[in-house]
Amino acid sequence: MQFLFALRSKGITDTRVLTAMEQIDRAPFVKGIFADRAYEDMPLPIACGQTISQPSVVGLMTQALDVSRRDKVLEVGTGSGYQAAILSKLARRVYTVDRHKRLVREAQANFDALDLANITSMTADGSFGLPDQAPFDRILVTAAAEDPPGPLLAQMRIGGIMVLPVGQSDHVQSLIRVTRHETGFDYEELRPVRFVPLVEGLGSE
Repeated sequence: MQFLFALRSKGITDTRVLTAMEQIDRAPFVKGIFADRAYEDMPLPIACGQTISQPSVVGLMTQALDVSRRDKVLEVGTGSGYQAAILSKLARRVYTVDRHKRLVREAQANFDALDLANITSMTADGSFGLPDQAPFDRILVTAAAEDPPGPLLAQMRIGGIMVLPVGQSDHVQSLIRVTRHETGFDYEELRPVRFVPLVEGLGSE
């Protein structure tokens, strides 16, 4: 209950999102020396120079995405797998991609252990999306680009929503929500954030 109270105090009020976050324990997704800090509302380092986002930011991004049970979701930046696991409780199908094989392998092990059968994880350059599976109802990007990547915009279904951080540097980033309409895209700025950069190409491990 204390965990949910902390999330509510940060502006996460969607009951479905709170329930999903209650169902997914963050601890298995935090390894090594930071394992004892899994329940703190802070980002933590993971392998390959990446981070696991703080729970309140995960909650706010998930809430902004407005996922329904029928939705097919693309997540760019699997990282620890924590965000994809929460999305799996809300969506029909989740596709998650990361440029680091090690992160995908470790995340998949957690998905298997938690019996999350509606997640497909793969190693790929997420900046190009997954054209073979497009269009997507929802897209979530967990790394910052200077602008929303064109391939991801193109893979949104009409009426679809994408939530992602954008910014020119590590220090000045905004979380934005993009909604696709018949005639174009609407952009809404949500809050300042700090994420690792979205990098093209595959990682070394």
